[in-house]
Amino acid sequence: MRWLLPIPVLVVMVLGIWITGGLITDEFKLAMLLTAGWMALLGLVCIVVAVRRRRLAVPVLGAYFVGAAAIGGFLALTTLTDKVVHERVARVAARPAAHRSPDRPRNVLLSSAAFESGEHESHGTARAIRLASGDRVLTLTDFATSAGPDLRVYMVAGPASDEGEVTDYVDLGALKGNKGDQQYTLPPDLDLRRYGTIVIWCRAFSVLFARAPLERA
Repeated sequence: MRWLLPIPVLVVMVLGIWITGGLITDEFKLAMLLTAGWMALLGLVCIVVAVRRRRLAVPVLGAYFVGAAAIGGFLALTTLTDKVVHERVARVAARPAAHRSPDRPRNVLLSSAAFESGEHESHGTARAIRLASGDRVLTLTDFATSAGPDLRVYMVAGPASDEGEVTDYVDLGALKGNKGDQQYTLPPDLDLRRYGTIVIWCRAFSVLFARAPLERA
């Protein structure tokens, strides 16, 4: 049975990181401090168990160090390494070319906004575009923000001026890269009048990296 101990150790470790890093506070530095404190406390408990129950030392300490190394490596990789993408994104012509019929279907700009920095320095332009096919997409161009773990692209209801206002949202998926042009499909039933603020969100630690409040074209 002692060789099953790594399972509860790892479960408790991940659960604690989720609570301290994502639930207790929306302030990034405090979340990092609480997470570090949790890992230190859990490590101390594992050492006490290992000293008092020598037979449990290897599975308990082994699970702790393997879990800490894996989580630390993941956070370091996603935080310190930029992911650059160069997707081909939809564009909107200023006006139909003279030799083309004005009635011919074309891409139409619905709304756009420049990105504003949240907890991390960010820049770029977000555009909601209706394609000639009728589908709608969100494009991020000349985009850059800091690297981070579990970054998502949210369409948020309201201004999303801080983390506390990111409550009603539609998740468009994982951020494809923290730098570069990229495109996301908008759900057919998404109301852009309601969900009008683009947010780059760190789901792991509940941190707002950047926001772009769209304005109708």
